[in-house]
Amino acid sequence: MNKTIATRQHLRRAVLLVSLLLFPVILNYLSPYVIIDGSSQGIISGSFIMFGLMFLSALFFGRLWCAWLCPGAGLHEACFAVNDRPARGGRLNWIKWAIWGIWLAVIALAAASAGGYHGVNFFHLTESGISVDAPERYIIYYIVIGTFVGLAWVSGRRAGCHYICWMAPFMILGRKLANLGKWPALRLEAQPEKCTNCLQCTKTCPMSLPVNQMVNQGRMENSECILCGSCIDGCARKVIHYAFKPG
Repeated sequence: MNKTIATRQHLRRAVLLVSLLLFPVILNYLSPYVIIDGSSQGIISGSFIMFGLMFLSALFFGRLWCAWLCPGAGLHEACFAVNDRPARGGRLNWIKWAIWGIWLAVIALAAASAGGYHGVNFFHLTESGISVDAPERYIIYYIVIGTFVGLAWVSGRRAGCHYICWMAPFMILGRKLANLGKWPALRLEAQPEKCTNCLQCTKTCPMSLPVNQMVNQGRMENSECILCGSCIDGCARKVIHYAFKPG
């Protein structure tokens, strides 16, 4: 294993593990329910703010949150030990968009019923600052954990990220807006002429993307790419690299 892999990817996984261990603390700040409840009372909650920050961060860093900071990602990558098969993508990836669309409509209706937003409370439904601070809240916590673990065990690598993640669409839309505006952002670039088609980049991709095909086509942009750098660090010939430039 080369030094780059031993540093960047090990560090990335360590950060994801810490994030996963903190999940009982931060669950409500990423909750799809808390934002609905807050909106029904005209309150901008912590989850509202967090989802907004994800969208803004994606303008410059794509889905880097999914690679480095998301506790759900830490849970999924821990599940690689049980099922490391590539998850199916394609049309199944649209499930999360259906979920997201319905969820956004509910949020809008809740806010409208409250006459719009008229206050901000980052700790809405999390007055102690800790999300899982009562026995009954463990039920919600384990439902979330069980859903993501079940998908990972049945469908493969990061299946929940592909199929049901309510956070991913915010970042995908942020990325698309950055590309449309041709703003400088973190990207992957490849040198196809150096590729030997060893397929190592595809094998190491935690999002089950056809990276080798993307390299040979000279199109590294993919809405499911989380810019984790696994393909960069797994390539002996250094075919792929990061770049910060317009799309």
